[in-house]
Amino acid sequence: MPIAPIVGKLRKRFFIDLSCSLGLGFSAGYAYWYGVHLKALERQENFYIKLEREKVMAARS
Repeated sequence: MPIAPIVGKLRKRFFIDLSCSLGLGFSAGYAYWYGVHLKALERQENFYIKLEREKVMAARS
């Protein structure tokens, strides 16, 4: 009694792996962008705004 060949198993597994990796990659990207990057950018912008205000106040004195 021969064993039936496994057909299409690799292809199904490939699409599952591909969709999971893309989903996790996009999720991690969004988490980094909104959780880390934008907060750091806001902190940097606030620093330069504060620095500019200090320069203006020093120029007025």
